[in-house]
Amino acid sequence: MRLTWLALLFVIWAGATSACRQALVLALDVSGSVDGLEYQQQVSGLAFALGHPDIRAILLADTDNPVTLAVFEWSSRNHQFLILPWTDIDSAAALEGVIARIESHRKVRAGLKTALGTALSFGRGLLAQRPACWKHTIDVSGDGRNNVGPLPRQVYGAGFDRITVNALVIGNPRVASGEGPGIEPNDLRTYFEAEVIHGPGAFALVANGYADYARAMKRKLERELELPFFSRVNPDR
Repeated sequence: MRLTWLALLFVIWAGATSACRQALVLALDVSGSVDGLEYQQQVSGLAFALGHPDIRAILLADTDNPVTLAVFEWSSRNHQFLILPWTDIDSAAALEGVIARIESHRKVRAGLKTALGTALSFGRGLLAQRPACWKHTIDVSGDGRNNVGPLPRQVYGAGFDRITVNALVIGNPRVASGEGPGIEPNDLRTYFEAEVIHGPGAFALVANGYADYARAMKRKLERELELPFFSRVNPDR
């Protein structure tokens, strides 16, 4: 007996709901411009943001169709280190395990350059392992411009058609007052917006130094993890 169109649509919908709703790769900068304290602020800031009640609520809102996370650190072309392999956030316990793993990590740096294009290619490879997810997102943190290897726009070819790349731009707030080296936050944001972000709805947010990382990451995750409209219980709220 033939399936009616309604029955066929239901089968397709039921198959879709068995997948994760978003695969999110978080890429942390560990290039030479990031000292030990700044790296720790980055790691602890990410852990704080993931554990914030607002982000926790979003992550656990639909555990039947969970968000799945992977986290890696990057610097030069020869360094991409996986901190967290793909993990489904399908329970409070799973989220706590992710936070604990991130908090306990100590940087493993090999190379001091800033290979953004290579890092994004690595993120693409990770996302290829999760083809069934509704959304594919790379969240890259960085405090400098690409200075080795392919440029981001040179890797945005095959394999990036379903991927959105967002950026957390870590500017140096001391530059404006002449207190230290670095790139003024808005100048760096302009670079990331022109050269790095990619895909529908892509955006860049600025952290005014690593001390501001936790706040900026929390705000960024709120935008990245917005629930699809068809999974919201109260869409008018």
